[in-house]
Amino acid sequence: MRNPLPALARRLGTRPWLMKAAAAIIWADTRLYRLSKGRISLVAIAGLPSLRLTTLGRKTGQPRSTNLLYYPHAADYVITGSNWGRERDPGWTFNLRRNPDATVEIKGKVVAVTARELTGAEHDDMWRELLRFWPGYAMERSAADRDLPIFLLSRRNG
Repeated sequence: MRNPLPALARRLGTRPWLMKAAAAIIWADTRLYRLSKGRISLVAIAGLPSLRLTTLGRKTGQPRSTNLLYYPHAADYVITGSNWGRERDPGWTFNLRRNPDATVEIKGKVVAVTARELTGAEHDDMWRELLRFWPGYAMERSAADRDLPIFLLSRRNG
């Protein structure tokens, strides 16, 4: 029997009330991740791929981490700066633009990555793929009234 949770999560992800619950969801997800020592996140419980992105703060140079839904794309990870439909790009996007070297943690395994922001036709093609993967991005883009940045994270060698 297939896990029904990813389909349910995708349906719930298109509901406007979910964006209003963002602060509570982020709070709970952060605590769950910390208590499980990186093994569990709310996105993972829903049966969707999740990672913990760690960037260097563009102003402080200090590590900054956030849990994100990601789209597996070949050997790479695709993340979207939806920021729950807010007007401004999330902080991690600014950090990656300043320094594209980061790490992702997936199920307790840390991987060094380099980010590349997609633009033009590459962005548009990936956007169509992302909407099939997570239909809620359309609602978040509309609410934010901005194009959502998309980053391709590729494993660093060495």
